[in-house]
Order: sequence, then C-alpha cells, then structure tokens
Amino acid sequence: MSERYYVLEKFAERRRTLAGLQESMPIKRRAIDIYKQKNKMQSARETYAELEALKERLLEAVCGLRLLFCECETPEGADFCRQLYGAVKKFNLLTPDYTKLMEALRRLTDLIPQTEAASGKTIGHLMNNVRMGYFPTDLAHVGRIQSALAFPDGKVNLLDPCCGCGLALERLGMQQNAATYGIEIDEARGKEAENRLNRVGFGSFFHSRISHEAFHALFLNPPYLSVMNESGAKARSEKRFLVESLHHLMQDGILIYIIPYYRLTWDICRVICDSFRDVSTYRFLDEEFAKFKQVVVFGIKKKKEDGSQQAEILSQYAMLPEKIPMIDTLQSESYPLPDNEKAVELFKGAVFNLGELQRQMAKSKSCELFFEKSKIDAMEKQPLLPLNLGQIGLIGGSGLINGYVDCDSPHVIKGRVVKEVKKRDNIEDGTLTETRVNKMLFHLLTPDGVKRLT
Repeated sequence: MSERYYVLEKFAERRRTLAGLQESMPIKRRAIDIYKQKNKMQSARETYAELEALKERLLEAVCGLRLLFCECETPEGADFCRQLYGAVKKFNLLTPDYTKLMEALRRLTDLIPQTEAASGKTIGHLMNNVRMGYFPTDLAHVGRIQSALAFPDGKVNLLDPCCGCGLALERLGMQQNAATYGIEIDEARGKEAENRLNRVGFGSFFHSRISHEAFHALFLNPPYLSVMNESGAKARSEKRFLVESLHHLMQDGILIYIIPYYRLTWDICRVICDSFRDVSTYRFLDEEFAKFKQVVVFGIKKKKEDGSQQAEILSQYAMLPEKIPMIDTLQSESYPLPDNEKAVELFKGAVFNLGELQRQMAKSKSCELFFEKSKIDAMEKQPLLPLNLGQIGLIGGSGLINGYVDCDSPHVIKGRVVKEVKKRDNIEDGTLTETRVNKMLFHLLTPDGVKRLT
C-alpha cells in the first residue's frame, strides 16, 4: 500500500508541474515578442533563458512520468511520454504558436490516473494529518486573483506562509516586478518551490523569523485542520495562520485569504474586519467550488479597530454560500498594492537549508575577509628585522623555504629536522648519558652538484 501511495504522490507532483508549465510557457513566449517590439533586447534574452529552463523542466517531468507509467504497467501512457519527449526535445521555443504543444500536454495530463488520486486528495483534505492539509490553489483562479491586483511600477514583496510547491505564488507574481517569499513545512514540496520562488523557508511558519510590515500582499491558503498550539490547546490552523501572519503585511497591504466558506465563522471574520477595510468575498467557480467549497477574501490592511458589526455581516456567508458572488464578477485592478518599496531584511525558516546558507554566505563580509586573508597569506613578505641564524634554521627545517632560490648562484634547497642521539660518559659515577637533540639538515642542489649543510 505504501509503494502504491508513493506512486500516486509522484503522479500528483508531475500533474502540478505540467499545470504550471502549461500556464507559464506561453506567457514567457508572448513576453519575448513584447520586449522585442519595445526594443528591450536584454529583457528578451533573459526571458528566453527562462523559457529554456522551463523546457528542461518539462523534459524532466515527461521523463519522470514515463517511469511512473512503466511502474504502474500503463503502456499507453509510457509510449505517449516517449513520443512527447522526442517532440519536446526538438521543439523550437521561438515558434509563435504553442497550441499543439499545449494540447499534447493536456492529453498527457488526461492520461495520469484520476480516481485514486482524487481519493487521496479527499483523504488528505478531510484527514489532514496524512498530508498536513495540503491542497494547492487552482491556477486559473489564481490568475483571476492576480487580475484584481493593481501592481505599482516599483518592486513588491509577496508572502505565502504555506506555499506548497510554489505554483500559486509564482503565478500570482508572474509578469510583475515582484519578489516571492514562501514558507513550506514539507521538505519535498519546499525543494520544488525553490525552483519557482525567490526565497523559500523550510519548516513551520510559526517558528520562522520574518520581517514585520515588509510585504505588499499576503497570499494565504492555510491547511484545513486543527493544530496543537504551544499551550496544548487545539486551534483551527485557518485562524492561527491568519492571526500570526498579519504583522508581516505593511499598512495598506492586500490580504488574499482562501478558505472553505463554512470557515467564515464570527471569530475569523472579526479578525479580518478589525484589521482590514474594503473587505470583499468571492466564491470559486462551480466545478472548483464543488471540490472544497473555497472562497477568497480580499482586504486592505488598516490600523486595528473594532470591526464587530462588519464581522457580523461577513459571517452570514457561512450560512448562505449561494449569496456569495462568483469570482468571475471580480473587477480588474480593484485592489492596488502599496507603492512603497521595502527590503525584506529578515527571512529565515524554522529549519535551516542549503539555499539559505548559500544566500547568506554570498552577502557575508566575513567570507570576503576570509578570502582576503588567504590572499594576504600567499603574498611575499619581508621580515621587519634580519633573521638570526637560529630563526633561519627553524624556518628552513619547517619547510617554509623549500624550493628554487633565484640568486647570483641559483640552487634548489630542501630543509628538514632529524633526531640525533649524543652519548656522554660520566667519569664520576661511571654512567652513560644519552641525549636526543634536533638537528637541522639542508640539501642544496647546485650547478656543481649536491651539497649537504648541517
């Protein structure tokens, strides 16, 4: 059972990868033409490089799916992957029309097992201890959410405290001047997210260290389960994630909060209405809404005040989901992000990872000093005072002046220290004393032959 479950998990991962590539590859291709029209050739080249990287990810995904199909004894899927791999390998990324490629990817997605995977999602959502309540947001809906945001010309910071494999936040910031930050408790999904987001912290969000009021938008699709807090009491994670992530959002920053409609309880609505203005709620489209009953709540952060009356109105949606407007009625650019560039000075996950180590070492002045010290050590240096005979002997015996000496009489020198035993007869008591001493030896190779100095 565990091996079968592993295969289904891998199928689900590949499905997510294909979904992200179907979304991003045509967008990147169109961006190249736009940059060329605006004569921004450097941007066009950079985008093409990104498109090449997406093609490599696609080849990797198709190859991985072929192995999974073979393991599940599904020859139709394995053969399709083999043919598609060859076609993608020869595919010209500058082809204007990606329709045939996208159709092939949709056909491949349809071949991925559905029934058991859907059951696995249901178990993972209703019995969340299996997969920590993880359910990725549908990318088509993320696209609608992005269209509701008005991005300023300056750079913005986007935060997802439970980013999963990073697809949703990547889509939210796509084609925008946005830096994406995610936290993920599952290591496998976190490593997947590192390929998509600017920064990924590993481990629990609640034990991560992140700058306050540094983010322009908070994308929050928390796991739907009960969790144990530090005091030992149980709390729904939807509320806890909301409460403990608000201080990372700057004033006038945008909240994007995705939860099941029945979790619009009065206490959660009170938290929202106390801290946000211009709050609005939209229901996911019918097919997607039928799966997990999700809604998205928007709000603009304000100074905290009493929002009990507004919370009473908002919480009524939990009893009347049919009254919630559909997300396709969401107006474009109705929520402007703050035009306030700000650096994220602190971003550390609860579990340290190699990617963070590399970033911190790249910024560390200590590394520069270390390499500068090595450079100084390798330089030729002169002593402040002339060396006496004993000091010359010590340096030579330690091997520091071994090698070729270029002077009036060039030679090669090799120094070493040997042990020597000296014996002395004591006339008074007739005993023999042996003393071990260190002796310096130098061998010189000169044009006249080898010489030995002691």
